[in-house]
Amino acid sequence: MFELSQRGPRILFGLTTVLVGLFLFAPIYWLLISAFKGNSELYRIIPTLWPGEPTLTHFSTAFTRGNLLVNLKNSLIVSGGSAALNMALAAYAGYALAKFRFAGRRMLMIVLLSAQATPFGLLLITIYPSLVAFDLLDTHLGLILASIVFALPVSTYMMFSYFSQVPGELIDAARADGASELRIFHTIVLPISIPALVTVFLYAFMWSWNDLLYSMTLIVSEEKRTIGPGLLLNYLNETNADWGGAMAASLVASLPILIAFAIVQRSFIQGVTAGAVK
Repeated sequence: MFELSQRGPRILFGLTTVLVGLFLFAPIYWLLISAFKGNSELYRIIPTLWPGEPTLTHFSTAFTRGNLLVNLKNSLIVSGGSAALNMALAAYAGYALAKFRFAGRRMLMIVLLSAQATPFGLLLITIYPSLVAFDLLDTHLGLILASIVFALPVSTYMMFSYFSQVPGELIDAARADGASELRIFHTIVLPISIPALVTVFLYAFMWSWNDLLYSMTLIVSEEKRTIGPGLLLNYLNETNADWGGAMAASLVASLPILIAFAIVQRSFIQGVTAGAVK
């Protein structure tokens, strides 16, 4: 049995923790120090572990070269719209699956979860012609609708797990008082489901914000690009590789996610763990 009270297991556990920490945080640390290094130091054959002469040149370049602010605005529009729509659909679908019994309910849940196992590139083959048919290609609305594919199956299951813990007696009492199903859902169930709603919103927001494949394929206009294709095409292409500018711009682009998670981390954790224990 693995006992941490013994010296050997404690050492093994500590080494494993250090290795996992290095694996997770070393790329973030390298991004951070590279953003403050000058080009002469950044391209040295033997890299340095700390900026010898820290500079903000790459940050000024990030805001003056390309369309970083426009890309950030577009990403906020697409990610925010996708997350809000995903949250609404997942809430209604999760509540229906948790509190209503109908034919094909179990099969519907299996199909919903199996969609998460389908490669996103394969789904793009059907999404692209659909957007073309409805004249939604190269539009933020089209990218918002396409981005829902990422997070909706998991979000629906998370909402299902959360709503399954809502006491049925509470809903039955509201029905006895004459409340409609929509009123019960909107005025009773949703107010006590804020942690789960925040969780699925942030989950979908991160999926959309980090997307590159769909945003690069479905958006072709430069003024409509989101942050992923904007960084790739401005800093890393066949004729240029500005790693310092790319690191600084990536650091700026990651701030919205970090700020959002810092604000709602407590609700996010509550929502993730809500359905773990009945």
